[in-house]
Amino acid sequence: MDFSMDNVTIFTHPLIQHKISILRDKRTGTNEFRALIEEIAMLMGFEALRDLPLQDVEVETPIETCMTPMIAGKKMAVVPILRAGLGMVNGILALVPSAKVGHIGLYRDEVTHEPHEYYCKLPSPIEQRTIVVTDPMLATGGSAVAAVDFIKQHGGRNIKFMAIIAAPEGLKRLQESHPDIQIYIGHLDRQLNENAYICPGLGDAGDRIFGTK
Repeated sequence: MDFSMDNVTIFTHPLIQHKISILRDKRTGTNEFRALIEEIAMLMGFEALRDLPLQDVEVETPIETCMTPMIAGKKMAVVPILRAGLGMVNGILALVPSAKVGHIGLYRDEVTHEPHEYYCKLPSPIEQRTIVVTDPMLATGGSAVAAVDFIKQHGGRNIKFMAIIAAPEGLKRLQESHPDIQIYIGHLDRQLNENAYICPGLGDAGDRIFGTK
């Protein structure tokens, strides 16, 4: 499936790929799976946040006073898509502990696989923040597109989307629907199956993070 890569980063870092391989293993238990999701999110976030704006502030070191760069502007926002996106939040907060956290709740129709909103709460003023939307899996792209739609409707402008694994179909849909956002993918998988699951994938990320079936 063809799509432009102008606004897409697909990671090749060995640490990220190694950890994703452990996630895929059906023998990986809940505790380890949850920890790996956080670690991968932090590694991806290190790259995704490289363009955060800086401003020089005055700091007194043990030697002298100097001007030194710190993150500028309103604190960034992390917005997980419930529920699996919650698993990535602490990885981002480890990098930017002062970030605000919003939430978007979506459920997928079992027949059409299309998303429906049931909750949306964003930190204010959202239009002044760098917004990182998290969801471990970008499958059909429906939930991702809907989540970005909701954020834009509330005034969000500088939006980044992070997924640990993605199907080409979902990546293409998100990129075509929102060509102005930056998209970060841990691994691009082969395809969706007839049930809209990513192949080879890693199963249901929410169930594996929270230990539910």
